[in-house]
Amino acid sequence: MDRGPLGAGRLRQTDVYVGGARGQRPRVPVNPQALEQLAQRVMRPDAFAYVAGGAGAEETMRANRVAFERWRIVPRMLRDVSARDTSVELFGRTLLAPLLLAPVGVLELAHRDADLAVARAGAAEGIPVIFSNQASRPMEACAEAMGEAPRWFQLYSSTSNELVESFVGRAEACGCDAIVVTLDTTMLGWRSRDLDLAYLPFIRGKGIAQYTSDPVFQRLLDEAPPPERGRVNIAALTTLLELTKAFPGSFWSNLRSTRPRAAATTFINIYTRSSLTWDDVSWLRGLTKLPILLKGILHEGDARRAVDAGVDGLVVSNHGGRQVDGSIASVDALPRIVTAVDGRITVLLDSGVRGGADVFKALALGARAVLIGRPYVYGLAIAGEDGVREVLRNLVAEFDLTMGLAGCASVSELGRDSLTWIA
Repeated sequence: MDRGPLGAGRLRQTDVYVGGARGQRPRVPVNPQALEQLAQRVMRPDAFAYVAGGAGAEETMRANRVAFERWRIVPRMLRDVSARDTSVELFGRTLLAPLLLAPVGVLELAHRDADLAVARAGAAEGIPVIFSNQASRPMEACAEAMGEAPRWFQLYSSTSNELVESFVGRAEACGCDAIVVTLDTTMLGWRSRDLDLAYLPFIRGKGIAQYTSDPVFQRLLDEAPPPERGRVNIAALTTLLELTKAFPGSFWSNLRSTRPRAAATTFINIYTRSSLTWDDVSWLRGLTKLPILLKGILHEGDARRAVDAGVDGLVVSNHGGRQVDGSIASVDALPRIVTAVDGRITVLLDSGVRGGADVFKALALGARAVLIGRPYVYGLAIAGEDGVREVLRNLVAEFDLTMGLAGCASVSELGRDSLTWIA
């Protein structure tokens, strides 16, 4: 996307205000709270709860925002910021902005085009997409939709090493630049909103497209025992229809088959590995030459161990507050992680980012880039691919303007002296 001499911020402002003069307002709200509220109105209650909810009393979700609010930007004056450079380099690629689209599962809950819409939006805006392990569309279809645009792959360590090898091989084959290993979901967190609604999308065949499109998983289905028959009622029949529609192939053939139900059961049985250790990281390091990042690191001891394990980067993340209630906020953990790795590997930040000012703060504290999650999902729910693109344009625009107004002409000028901490 050519931003011209105005820069991303002023260009986006001009588009919005000129549109307003013609009677057009943004379809997707700029304000983060309004964005979430509108998404809630257009999504099904159980779908919104799955996306928006966190673990337990959701203290970690609140802590993520409070932590960002405690760090305050200290603008500097009389610096030439007429030309601003928001670009960063990650693993040999120069990116227009220090943003990536975080892996978010079950995007079909937000929009029928799901991961395909997000892939197209990321490619159009020059923002890398991290394909979710729990996607609603196979990685190959998303890669095809992106052309040569950058994409990464998120990996959950299944109990089947053969399946992990297959996923990694497929990620390599479809042009992924890196593998992001999510470490903090070896078990599903205590997610109160989902529990209150008794709703888990995977049981209904949603969010398992990477599995049902995989030859190893299909072989595991061949070996799986037939699923048990439960009580037949309206809810059970509805779930059966959802499973039938989600599974690849003919609806009527799937309806006569036990395979869709077996797929959901097999997935639940194998998708996480609570026995994961550093030995598994070493095994994975020997499996691929792609850069490997560990997502979910919050302790400096783990960060130092990761450097010793030969990984290429870390994503400081508490999974958006979805796993451990009462966890440390990601941005509070960030400075210690940056100090611990001492520039030897790349550090990214995830969780709680809602605007361009948050991006500025994360980079000033040492992150190389940040991952955006829920905001783009809300944009997807509101307006599909166009909604994701609007959210990304707004984030990049606000970051560009924040950087300039703080007296920084490039990302390289951001540092701890750009911030102060308010107790």
